[in-house]
Amino acid sequence: MKSESIVGSRISLSIHAPLRESLLLPSKTPHGLTLHPSFISSDHWQLGNLGIFNSRVSPAPSEDIKEETPRDIKKEAPAEGKDGTKPTCGCLGRDTIANAVAKAGPAVVHLSVPQGTSVGSGTIIDADGTILTCAHFVVDCRGKRPMSKGKVDVKLQDGRTFEGTVLNADLHSDIAIVKINSKTPLPTAKLGSSSKLRPGDWVVAMGCPLTLQNTVTAGIVSCVDRKSSDLGLGGMRREYLQTDCAINGGNSGGPLVNVDGEIVGVNIMKLLAADGLSFAVPVDSVAIIIEHFMKNGRVVRPWLGLKMLDLNEMIIAQLKERDPTFPDVSKGVLAPVVIPGSPADRAGFLPGDVVIKFDGKPVESIKEITEIMGDRVGTPFVADVKRANNVLLTLTVVPEEANPDM
Repeated sequence: MKSESIVGSRISLSIHAPLRESLLLPSKTPHGLTLHPSFISSDHWQLGNLGIFNSRVSPAPSEDIKEETPRDIKKEAPAEGKDGTKPTCGCLGRDTIANAVAKAGPAVVHLSVPQGTSVGSGTIIDADGTILTCAHFVVDCRGKRPMSKGKVDVKLQDGRTFEGTVLNADLHSDIAIVKINSKTPLPTAKLGSSSKLRPGDWVVAMGCPLTLQNTVTAGIVSCVDRKSSDLGLGGMRREYLQTDCAINGGNSGGPLVNVDGEIVGVNIMKLLAADGLSFAVPVDSVAIIIEHFMKNGRVVRPWLGLKMLDLNEMIIAQLKERDPTFPDVSKGVLAPVVIPGSPADRAGFLPGDVVIKFDGKPVESIKEITEIMGDRVGTPFVADVKRANNVLLTLTVVPEEANPDM
């Protein structure tokens, strides 16, 4: 008996719509494995060692089957949100990431310190040649002075090279500005908004890891307000965007962009002992830093001398459970520690005080107090404070300029 091999043969089948739909439902193989439509590829399925045959479907529907077209389907308009905004489908299309990269990619540059080993990435954010990057590889962290007399080599994706000058650098935030001059037009990327990000949003990290220019990785936002203290970092309080984008040495200073191709953060670090833990400075914080650079040539940070904690209903309930004298408040900022000799200490603050108003405005977060102070060092601020047993006080505090290392 003669046998013939059919390996590599293809068969084209015409499948009626009801059967085709049933094929797209999850099903179980004889081995007990559940298959879902997401495993479908155009030519061949492969699941472990189990090869699964997949035939192509004829585009022409059977004459005896009338398929329901999109026109026959009545779609309900999506309801508007409470804030009046109309929801979007939130779908990630096949070109979503590629389109975001196409928008921001040309503006991403490779930076290196002449006659040194420091390399990083940056983004041109203004047609005048302003480049946004991170400070730790363009500044000598020990002497806190720009390396190589403030000069860096800049290479664009189109192959052009320039000598850049470090204009400003802030080691505390790890943000720096480099400037190049060009007689020909420069590509730019747009600053977006990090305040609109939510955990689960898609983001793209771009840069030159290990000097590999034009490298792109994608992931999601894991946390929108990761505290510096959570990472064991000393100094003044900072917040970061946490993502699972893959970044490596050389990615520092490169942009984190959203699906619209807008910069939402500046990638600065990752945890070496773990995968999928990368961190970026939120672009809203970056925008404030740039304003400080333009106004003062450096970042000015007022300091009160308070260790503070944002309060919510659950924390308040727990604190009242532990101490019945804790003030009756629904929100505010707790000051559990007052540093001796600080502006807050001289103003009369005591540990356990709750700030409910600052400069006449109700506050419920440290961020709000920081935003109210801005860069106003030496300016008196009036704070409304509630103390144990509901004692209400009005204190006047005059912030000093902070030492970022404290």
